[in-house]
Amino acid sequence: MAAEVSMDSLVPAELPVRIAARAIDVAIVVAMNVGLGQLMGFGFDWLIVGSMLVLAYFALLDAFVGATFGKLALGLRVIGPEGERVTMKQALTREAFTVLGAIPFIGPILALAAWIWIVVTIRNSPLRQGRHDALAGGTRVVRATKTVALRKP
Repeated sequence: MAAEVSMDSLVPAELPVRIAARAIDVAIVVAMNVGLGQLMGFGFDWLIVGSMLVLAYFALLDAFVGATFGKLALGLRVIGPEGERVTMKQALTREAFTVLGAIPFIGPILALAAWIWIVVTIRNSPLRQGRHDALAGGTRVVRATKTVALRKP
């Protein structure tokens, strides 16, 4: 459907802008989860439903839009290894770490460890791919340009 993407024209997104995009997304999902908690109460059910809502937010937007609202606001896109839009499987794999924080007792420690691991691997990769990108089959976050369009998988 869209024009072919030249892999040479894709500029990897640097870590600071990726963190800023994630901060915008976190503000959005926190607001959604607080609203959800006010509707259903802040119990175990809320923890499960809220975690699935967070995963759905990231995975659905990555797969169907090519970026979350935070990434869109800062001009970033998530692409597959050949420049195509990521599949739902890739998006779910890439964002699976977002539910770690919901695990009772040890979740926050696991989430912090995952974040550190991802940040270190992004910083050490020439294409700025984190371990979550590698696990998802080689996805990448790139700076979006008006001339770059995503191909359907």
